[in-house]
Amino acid sequence: MITSPDTAETPRIALVSTHGYVAANPPLGAADTGGQVVYVLELAKKLGQLGHKVDIYTRRFEDQPEIDIVDDNCRVIRIPCGGRDFIPKEYLHRHLKEWNEKALRFIKQHGLHYLFVNSHYWDAGVAGQRLSEALTIPHIHTPHSLGLWKKRQMETDYPERADRFEAEFNFKERIQHELILYRTCQLVIATTPIQLDMLVDDYNVARHRVHMIPPGYDDNRFYPVSGASRQMLRQRLGFEGQVVLALGRLATNKGYDLLVDGFSVLAARLPEARLRLAVGGENMDEQESGLLAQLKEQVHALGLEDRVDFTGFVPDEDLPDYYRAADLFVLSSRYEPFGMTAIEAMACGTPTVVTIHGGLFRAVSYGRHALYADPFDREDLGITMMKPLKHPRLNGRLSRMGAHKARSLFTWTGIAQQLVALVEGRAVSPALDDTDWDEPWNDGD
Repeated sequence: MITSPDTAETPRIALVSTHGYVAANPPLGAADTGGQVVYVLELAKKLGQLGHKVDIYTRRFEDQPEIDIVDDNCRVIRIPCGGRDFIPKEYLHRHLKEWNEKALRFIKQHGLHYLFVNSHYWDAGVAGQRLSEALTIPHIHTPHSLGLWKKRQMETDYPERADRFEAEFNFKERIQHELILYRTCQLVIATTPIQLDMLVDDYNVARHRVHMIPPGYDDNRFYPVSGASRQMLRQRLGFEGQVVLALGRLATNKGYDLLVDGFSVLAARLPEARLRLAVGGENMDEQESGLLAQLKEQVHALGLEDRVDFTGFVPDEDLPDYYRAADLFVLSSRYEPFGMTAIEAMACGTPTVVTIHGGLFRAVSYGRHALYADPFDREDLGITMMKPLKHPRLNGRLSRMGAHKARSLFTWTGIAQQLVALVEGRAVSPALDDTDWDEPWNDGD
């Protein structure tokens, strides 16, 4: 059990997520602004509903205000460092000593007292550890992804580019900081069994200091609808034929090029199949624009221009309807710490195919909750995508049981409860325990 000084006021928690555009209404898809930002915001809101005041500390840059109000119990506090320009997450840690000094000054100036700090990703982990030491409060760190894992995957997938990885991803400094961070914080929160295994086996973190809490989704937004409602959504969004959907920010690891290759196998077998790529942010940088151009060239080379739709950024309020309107959702990542979009799709009752390279696949029973495939094997991915589009009975089962699995294991309320329970030394709810992962195949309906 972790203890911290009692306070007379409402218990207050500090979440630290320093990179990207963290805001009450974040520009999802912008640089370094994706699933982690959603995770932090949703966790903060649920912790607030459990009776805490929650401050999300991030970096202030460009023309952002100092404070964003999320709701009555939650706010975003921005602390400046490193100038006014955006700084990629790989190099932000070099400016965090300045950030920490200014954050501590803000905390003292406003007389704030926190039960604990929960940091997210390694850059925020560096900042969170300094805060916890200065304030003498516990530090719980959530990595979201691991440098060793990403480095190995990139070297395996792109050996011809290995000489450029260090400049692009700063692996050496990242892994050094991770090794120190995981040994000095009080608890490390893994989001998948693979992460937990790597933290223990590769980073040599003591097993009793690592706990697994998966990410979650908002069950008030992501849920199935009736067939009639779904048809109305398809008409409104212009979905025709058998639509395979992928969405998210544009990044190499997301494997959209592998998905296009796999779709070429599916397209040759099902003439009604279409691929809808809702990828990228509202304002793409040079690298993202380059990736999009490469995808379009690939589609042209495969002769799939009339079968693949590039629809661009999807506003957050429209996400549930996009999932519901699709016939199939695919998470084709080269490597995936978790896969929030797959859980959201399952929660909406959409049959889902997930990558075998990390993330969610160990938490689902193949053919019951979802399907999984190797995106590097175009035939495996293409044929796997074809199955629920061709077989109505499988389609219905994945739709029904996928939504049930999401509700039983991945809601934000349960995840917030687990985090507080860990800090307070209480037992974790069995419905959300590690035993729900690595399920046996023959587990019935």
